[in-house]
Amino acid sequence: MIRITAEPFDPSRELASFGQDPAIGAIATFIGQVRDEHGGGNLMALTLEHYPGMTERKLAELEDDARARWDLSQVLIVHRHGRMEVGETIVLVATASGHRQAALEACQFLIDRLKTDAPFWKLEETKAGNHWVEAKTSDDTAADRWRQ
Repeated sequence: MIRITAEPFDPSRELASFGQDPAIGAIATFIGQVRDEHGGGNLMALTLEHYPGMTERKLAELEDDARARWDLSQVLIVHRHGRMEVGETIVLVATASGHRQAALEACQFLIDRLKTDAPFWKLEETKAGNHWVEAKTSDDTAADRWRQ
């Protein structure tokens, strides 16, 4: 299941009914939140923009790719857009499988590829002014290991 929302969400509530199938032996999760990457309380907020429709299609493609690579029972991706302050949850990725390796690898694959392939644009609001966040080489390197 994929959900893109402007509203805050509670990861524990999202996961409350996840993985209830008795054949599931492993659930892996990743929760990403807004951090003050520059330290010292410089970041005041992060705004994520996206193209509705395109974003959902791309996340669905990533889910399909993960399901093709690993035997997954369930996948959950919840991603925020809009303005968020430091400490707010941005993204939840959860994968469920019969075995831990599939769940763990699929979860890492999804978050690595989300960082580079999902059409989100980040605007940082800092005390020094606002600026768009450029892509990071480290994110590209992490995603490249899954491109085969």
